[in-house]
Amino acid sequence: MAKTFAGGYQPFSGQVLIVASRFNELVVDRLVAGAKDCLVRHGVSDEAIDLAYVPGAAELPLAAKVGAESGRYEAVICLGAVIRGATSHYDVVVSNMASGILSTTLASGVPVIMGVLTTDTIEQAFERSGTKDGNKGFDAALAALEMVSVLSQLGKG
Repeated sequence: MAKTFAGGYQPFSGQVLIVASRFNELVVDRLVAGAKDCLVRHGVSDEAIDLAYVPGAAELPLAAKVGAESGRYEAVICLGAVIRGATSHYDVVVSNMASGILSTTLASGVPVIMGVLTTDTIEQAFERSGTKDGNKGFDAALAALEMVSVLSQLGKG
């Protein structure tokens, strides 16, 4: 019978990096708090969680790449909020940011989790950062825990 690999939510044995956008900080600060809460609840020590701030969502991939390639982190969690405006800037930022995060995780072999809200309104962003729809920062941290676990089972680490 073939093996089945399923990640769990065990704590990291090393460090995790949260890269957070300062733009839309009222929302992003709530995502950061949710991610930290999740990690600590699952046994990651506060000292094992590093936090790096960047100006906006477009800058997340570069900081994530540097962190992932440093060899210091088992996972990188990118947090931000891109809220649609009246121009096409939203589409450019979201597309490039998502592409950059994906290429970073594939090139580095380190889970780089995209916990960036992409919403039409500020109200939707607040709903996803700790009110009606939970906290997507918490969810991103869960994804990081699960990815480290499943990659470990597959032979990484």
